[in-house]
Amino acid sequence: MTTPGSTTGGAPASELINRKIQELGDWRGSTLARVRELIQAAVADVVEEVKWRGTPVWSHGGILCTGETYKDKVKLTFAKGASLPDPTSLFNASLDGNMRRAIDIPEGGTLDAAAFKALVRAAADHNASARQAKARRAK
Repeated sequence: MTTPGSTTGGAPASELINRKIQELGDWRGSTLARVRELIQAAVADVVEEVKWRGTPVWSHGGILCTGETYKDKVKLTFAKGASLPDPTSLFNASLDGNMRRAIDIPEGGTLDAAAFKALVRAAADHNASARQAKARRAK
């Protein structure tokens, strides 16, 4: 189940993401829809938001990842990707940064569903650990 997130123009984020997928009407829309399904399967109470000029954002105690669409790829950027285990080397973009890591999916590209869901769960776990550490420091 997806928890409603922020809205733009009064529409729920999930509805705006649905519209974006439909408006793309090509491989990028179907790729974004598939990624969304995998994220929702990985973290049942994920929050969908729409930020930064209509970019889908999935959060759970902080941003997990964004789903940007470009002419030649769908880019999934993990906010804390540099801190996540990636044993199957899904990350293939933004590898030089200190925080983020991304997965670029070109037309016809595939995504290992099990590895991706594990990565999403790792991102959610990382956010939870960071919140717990912050709470301990605040005491």
